[in-house]
Amino acid sequence: MSRLWMSGYRSYELDVFSDQDDKLKVIKYALTSYLTEQIEDGVDWLITGGQLGVEQWCAEVGLDLKKTYPELKVAIMLPYAEFGGRWNETNQAKLQVLLADVDFHASVSKQTYENPQQLKNYQEFMLTHTDAAALVYDPDNPGKPAYDYDIIRSFNGEHPYPLTIIDFDWLQESANEYAEKQNNGFNFE
Repeated sequence: MSRLWMSGYRSYELDVFSDQDDKLKVIKYALTSYLTEQIEDGVDWLITGGQLGVEQWCAEVGLDLKKTYPELKVAIMLPYAEFGGRWNETNQAKLQVLLADVDFHASVSKQTYENPQQLKNYQEFMLTHTDAAALVYDPDNPGKPAYDYDIIRSFNGEHPYPLTIIDFDWLQESANEYAEKQNNGFNFE
């Protein structure tokens, strides 16, 4: 069994505010390409969080890939109970749909948010329950994923724990490839 933790930027950090945004199409294309390669190399669990942005997009891509790779399992782990409870109704509904569709979901802490230690406990849980990580993150453009990036780098200094960074150069290459395939009549829908 091989378990991959995926995370990255929040949607607002990438200026993506619509499911129809061309940037999101490119990001999902990059995630699909990366995850397909990982599944073919033995990853059978995609484990992510429920944050708006890369985490939810990873879950969506993983669920879509299950059509081709039914052996893939998708899990969403939340840092605490009632995660997302303060979001607007649309975003809460999106999270609930994803939670209903994935193979497994749970909260690391059974308590509602009380303090930052719950987020540290969540990171520790993800590190110790996965075999590798991938972040949509560019160290030259820090944001919320910097916390995960730092803890993963610290952890993999002492443990065999590979980290893949899908940075802005990678996304630009994916955008170029996506555009080329579109120009050649490839339909992504």
